[in-house]
Amino acid sequence: MREWELIRPAHGQVLVVGFLSNVVLSSSVVDAYAKCGEMVDARRLFDKMAVRDVLAWTTLVSGYAKWGDMKSASELFDRMPEKNPVSWTSMISGYARNGLGHEALALFAEMMLFQVRPDQFTFSSCLCACASIASLKHGKQIHASLVRSNLRPNTIVVSSLIDMYSKCGNLGAGRQVFKLMGDKQDTVLWNTMMSALAQHGHGIEALQMFEDMVSSGVKPVTTTFVVILNACSHSGRVQEGRRLFKSMTDDYGIVPNQEHYACLIDLLGRAGCFDELMNQLENMPCKAGGQVWNALLGVCRIHGNTELGRRVAEHLIELEPQSSAPYVLLSSIYAEEGRWELVEKVRRLMDERHVRKERAISWVEVESRVHAFTVSDRLHPLKEEIYSVLKQLADQMEEDASVTNAEN
Repeated sequence: MREWELIRPAHGQVLVVGFLSNVVLSSSVVDAYAKCGEMVDARRLFDKMAVRDVLAWTTLVSGYAKWGDMKSASELFDRMPEKNPVSWTSMISGYARNGLGHEALALFAEMMLFQVRPDQFTFSSCLCACASIASLKHGKQIHASLVRSNLRPNTIVVSSLIDMYSKCGNLGAGRQVFKLMGDKQDTVLWNTMMSALAQHGHGIEALQMFEDMVSSGVKPVTTTFVVILNACSHSGRVQEGRRLFKSMTDDYGIVPNQEHYACLIDLLGRAGCFDELMNQLENMPCKAGGQVWNALLGVCRIHGNTELGRRVAEHLIELEPQSSAPYVLLSSIYAEEGRWELVEKVRRLMDERHVRKERAISWVEVESRVHAFTVSDRLHPLKEEIYSVLKQLADQMEEDASVTNAEN
């Protein structure tokens, strides 16, 4: 807010002294507005510029992409009389960051056709796009392009490679990338590998990697403890999680934030340690925010703790009225209790507030093509064959269960 308050006077001074025609100064003011999210003011100044170089165009495109307005960014990008590698990368990064992985990769392919040389940030953004759509095929192609470019990948690119392979289901390749990285003095690299191991259920290995990191002289940071506490939570390592949470402050001087407490609540809750969980919640040095309450909500859902779940959901609806999770859980609790009038009330409240539950998506790659599915999906062209096979599998499972029960 403070920076935004300084931009207008600076803009006014540029205007008063007659330097608005200076393309460098004008572009700097456009950049300042864009970084503060004031895209209307940034666009107004850009439109008034008599001369616009590639830097001015790229600055505005980057601003739109940063704040998620990919439609405006794309329209402006298409109008650019000249593009540089930064212009292309800004668009690719914007698409990747806003969940438009296919669009990011299509633009990267177009960039290659125009023989524009990608940089480290371009490759990192493309790898993030591959991870977001779980496309191992495209991820391998981007990796091959990186090797052919003769660029020496920095830590961010290597971490993006590990993350991509992990999220595309090939943890072994991610491990190999980590192993081949010579300089391992950056915590980002270790954090990414530990997170990948935790996501694949290898909590014990993630804990061992944490010890290896500390032994190699790399000091853990705030994010490291979020990653390792999550690893403890998902592998049921409660004692180790407690020790690490205490060690964070005692050994490394890191004050736990909301995210750390959310991890601790999740860890204790999954293990059923509700008394300790409530004690931690009551003795937090700061007021519990959305992350902590959402963690508690998840724990209530796992253990079917409807009474606590109801209180948490009601509190979260007040705290985060646009988040769908508490409405859905509260509706489920009321439905289980047969309180249908309250179920309808929650649904009406969601409609009034325009809250929509995001539908989960699953991906599967078959013969180099990625197929996406949502719950009860009837849009896939092979839906009849898919549901036929699912029915056969369900019938076979029921038959196997019957045989097992009869034998017992």
